[in-house]
Formats: sequence, C-alpha cells, structure tokens
Amino acid sequence: MSTATGHQDATPPLPELAGIADRFVAARRAGAALEAFPGQIPADLVTAYQVQDLAIARWPDRVVGWKVGFIAPERRDVSGDERLLGPIFARQLWNATGDSTAIPVFVGGFGAVEAEYVLRLDADAPADKLEWTPEEAAAVPSTLFAGVEVASSPLATINELGPRVVVSDFGNNNGLVLGPQIPDWAALDEATLLAETFIDGASVGTGGAGRLPGGLRAAFAFALARSARRGRPLKAGEYIATGNATGIHDIVAGQVARVVFDGYATLDCHAVPAGNADA
Repeated sequence: MSTATGHQDATPPLPELAGIADRFVAARRAGAALEAFPGQIPADLVTAYQVQDLAIARWPDRVVGWKVGFIAPERRDVSGDERLLGPIFARQLWNATGDSTAIPVFVGGFGAVEAEYVLRLDADAPADKLEWTPEEAAAVPSTLFAGVEVASSPLATINELGPRVVVSDFGNNNGLVLGPQIPDWAALDEATLLAETFIDGASVGTGGAGRLPGGLRAAFAFALARSARRGRPLKAGEYIATGNATGIHDIVAGQVARVVFDGYATLDCHAVPAGNADA
C-alpha cells in the first residue's frame, strides 16, 4: 500500500486499477462511505486518470463537463500539472431555479461546496491541439455562468491523501449547480468578479475569479490541454468549472449554503444524503 507522499516501483496491473474504479463506483451508487482508499494509491496522475477513465466507463450516465482543481506545488508530480480534472455527469448538472437546490453529499465521507465560475464551450476545441496558453483559451467561443460545485466523495480523507486520490474518484465531484450567465466574460476585468459563500447563514469565505491562480483563462487552458492529451478533447456544450473561488467549505446533510456572486446571482443549496437516487 502506498501513501499520498510515497512512491511505487511500477504501475499496478489493469485488473487492480479496475478494482479501485469498481469500489468507488459501487460506493457512490450506494451512497456508502469508504474507510480507506480501496487499493494501492496510483503512483502518478497518469495512472490516476486511468482509474478515472475506468470509473467513467462504469458510471450509468454521460459526461457533460469537467471540474478543475488546483494542485499545490508541493503535491505535484513529474507530469508538472498544476491542476486536475474530474467529470461532471448529466444527471448531476442542476439548473438553479431561484429556489434552494438539493445537493447530495456522502454521509461519513467528504462533503463541501465551492463557488465556481463555469465556462460552457460554444464550439468544439481542435482535437489535435495539445498545448494551450491562457490567451488562446480565451479566444475559444464560450459563455460564463455562476455556479456551485458539490465536492463530495465516499472517502472522507480524499483531500488529505492528495491529487492522485482525488483524480481516482471523479475529481471529488458529485455535481454542479448552474446559475445565470455572466455576460461578455472575456472583456471583463476578472478582479471585478467577486463572490462570498455562507453556510447556515455564516460567512465562510470570500474571493472571486481573482482567487484562481492565473485566473479563469489559465484554468480553461489547462482543461483544454489535459482533455486533449488524454484523448477527450472538449466539445461544444461541455462545461468547465474553473476552480473554487472562495475556498473549499465543508458541508454535511441538513446544512444550507448560499453563494452570492456580486452583481450577478445568489445561489441557494441544501445538502441531502447521497444515495441510490443520485445514480
């Protein structure tokens, strides 16, 4: 068994990776917690994405977007990736209606909400372009929305164990609440995009697009590049949640969250136990 900071001599065989994917998928479908990582932690992000791809293939839904998460410098591997990706599925993309949206979190696992600026591609990205600059990403036709990511996993220690574990379990994603459009995003000064998150009425974090290292464009560029390199180039209609704009805020079933996007939207959510209905 490896640790989050350890190293393995070889990539585990495919049946072992498939076993990890199977156990995460089974726990998610049942709404059950996992006491520990279900196997040997992948040695690198490339192997972790293999687990994620196997799990995606086993999940009874289609991918409609990707969450982007930042990787702290001390937790990066030989890939040099500064961020990571996790899938967002069709039945876990909820349009905000003005009422409170029910968001599923795993009882006994990890649960949090994150204020997100969400980009929707309005044209396919070129499949053969494997490197992207933030400036090139901003030129891709896209629309910006306010949103809330549900960061939840059956594994309570997922973030403590690190990026390879996060990637292995769908990027620690369990849904996305999509709010209203923020017009003309590419022409905006990102410093003016401000947000604040509340849990049970108490402010737990402030920030905005300027909190994201490199801003929206850097997160978008990473999603374009990593997706193309793993053989999943981004397509028109897919959503990219660019990263937590006010922090990662723990939430458990029974609590309520409110995210205020200054001048654009207020999104209300209430956490419920994850279970069979989510699958």
